[in-house]
Amino acid sequence: MKLTGDLEKPFYAAVKPMVERLIRAGVRPNTITTIGTGLVLVSAVVYATGHIRIGGLLLLLSGVADTLDGQVARGGAMVTRFGAFYDSTLDRVGDGATFIGIGAFLLTAPDVAYRTPAVILCMVAILASVLVSYARARAEGLGLDCKVGIAQRAERILGLGLASLIFGAGRHALLLEVIVALLAIASIITVVQRFVYVHRHAGQVDQALQAEEAKQAEQAELVTELKPATEVKRPALDPLTKGS
Repeated sequence: MKLTGDLEKPFYAAVKPMVERLIRAGVRPNTITTIGTGLVLVSAVVYATGHIRIGGLLLLLSGVADTLDGQVARGGAMVTRFGAFYDSTLDRVGDGATFIGIGAFLLTAPDVAYRTPAVILCMVAILASVLVSYARARAEGLGLDCKVGIAQRAERILGLGLASLIFGAGRHALLLEVIVALLAIASIITVVQRFVYVHRHAGQVDQALQAEEAKQAEQAELVTELKPATEVKRPALDPLTKGS
């Protein structure tokens, strides 16, 4: 289950005309990915300087760009292995930069409640968000489509960006600290959900691989049995050699 699951279809329908225009204009998905990463890095700087609402707006815009690049890649038949690697890597940069910017604000702004615990929470949020993505990537490397969890990247961007845009940091930055804490907890829960999912389904993949290996071994053995025996060539006797 994803918290934004019910919003996906309406959102994709809304951005479809934009996706089609980008494809017709020849815009490459990697260009959109780069622009989205630039937006999230600027957002992190804006968060760090205390302009929380503007930071939230820029974060939401980066999330839109993050969605558009995948849609353009698939709709325009421009999906590449490097593009997937590029997008995934820069997403991790964005995740870390956002919480670093918030941590810098909480560390330097005046009149911040629970300053030290809040900064530690930002560190936990960075680690948890990276683990969410790593768990999925590692599972996919093992042959499992691991998209489960309540707080994937879209949920994190929407939750943090929308709350920041509407409410700002709150009095003594308490609201921002609560949001970061909730995202950190949700990310940890997502990591656990993916761990459980892989634990439950990895055995099925192992059995399928073992069955495939057994099948291939049987086929190889059958080919060996049906292969005609190789005629052994004996060395010709030297006609000058005489027996004793």
